[in-house]
Amino acid sequence: MKAPTAESTSAIEIDGSIGEGGGQVLRSSLALSLVTGQALHIKNIRSRRPKPGLMPQHLKAVQAAAAIGMARTEGSHLGSQSLVFEPRGIRSGRFDFDIGTAGSTSLVLQTILLPLSFAKEPSLVPLPFCNADVQV
Repeated sequence: MKAPTAESTSAIEIDGSIGEGGGQVLRSSLALSLVTGQALHIKNIRSRRPKPGLMPQHLKAVQAAAAIGMARTEGSHLGSQSLVFEPRGIRSGRFDFDIGTAGSTSLVLQTILLPLSFAKEPSLVPLPFCNADVQV
């Protein structure tokens, strides 16, 4: 079976400027894409913000979601206002993410904890800033 692409009718189109137009649209969309297995295309990512597009904390959430979902991505770079995300399942394991700052830790966890709860085996996510590990 061929994986869906952003151009296919099965990809969900999301306008990242809706609501408050911040990173929560991105994080929630990635989590739901992983859980449902639906490909998505997010456009206008943070477009109404003073610094639009993916900032480092948003990019880390994309990278973490892609690692867990074995996903193909397009547009996963700093400043990108468009992202294609095509998950291929949810894998369990140990995931060491260099999140960068303690404040971004909870943002990345918002993206990955729900999907990891659907994995077939437990997963471990070390949190060096918190001196703790999260087991899901």
